[in-house]
Parts: sequence; C-alpha cells; structure tokens
Amino acid sequence: MTQLEIKTAIQISKPVDEVFDAIIDPAKMSNYFIAEGSGKMIEGETITWKFPEFDDKFNIEVTKVIQPQLIAFEWEGAPGKKLNVDIKLESRADNNTLVRITEGKMDTNDKGIEWFGRNSEGWANFLACLKAYLEYDINLRKGAFDFMKNS
Repeated sequence: MTQLEIKTAIQISKPVDEVFDAIIDPAKMSNYFIAEGSGKMIEGETITWKFPEFDDKFNIEVTKVIQPQLIAFEWEGAPGKKLNVDIKLESRADNNTLVRITEGKMDTNDKGIEWFGRNSEGWANFLACLKAYLEYDINLRKGAFDFMKNS
C-alpha cells in the first residue's frame, strides 16, 4: 500500500546558524510556533511542547541533531501514532537558508488523509511563521488559531 508523507520547504533570508537556533531554542520558538517548551532540542532528550491553542502537551523525542544541518524527532503527530519529523537546513547564497520538513508516514486511508491535510497545513504554517519571525520580527501565530480553543 502506498503511504502518505508530508514534504514542505521554504527559503529564509537569514544565515543557517540563526535559523537552526530559532528551531532548537524554545525561547525563540515561542515567538512564532509554541507557547512553551521544556528545553532545547538536544539529541537523545525528550522535551515537551505546548501550543497556545490547546491544553495538551506533546512529547518530542529528539533522535538526531547535526548542527546546523538536521533536527530529527519523533512525536505523536497523529493520535496514537508516533511519526518521524526531519527538519533539514541548507545554507544558500547570500546568507539564505533553505528549510525542508518531512513527516510521515501514514497509510492511505481516511485517518491518513485527515492527518496529511492537518499536518501539511501545520508545517506550512510553521515555516511561514518562522520566516516572518526571523526576517521581520512578527509573530504570525499570535491569535491566529484562537478560534480552535476548546473546540
């Protein structure tokens, strides 16, 4: 059976080290993605993320970190299923960084298709918010998903 896998990317006009740091550091990530994180993304550590819209906390098992090229982790990206996420960073000309995110895989069924839509939207939002924060110091996420609280 064919499996679904999310793949998304964006280029950010900042050096790769700065982009990497904004992803692994919860103090910076709270300016564009999460409400809070229990610690930096360090290989072998399990941290928690809390999102502004939800009461739940998500465990993030950091499986591999290669500074500044790769951040890999497992999380419950779909209810009851641990999924792998790879965030790859590539230094480009003129201090630009290409960020690629891959998450998956899920079966091609109703549950998988629902996950694919929801998490594709989530990772695209993550990248847009990361870009807005690093390039313009804007928190696009602030208030954007308040409509989802308690729903």
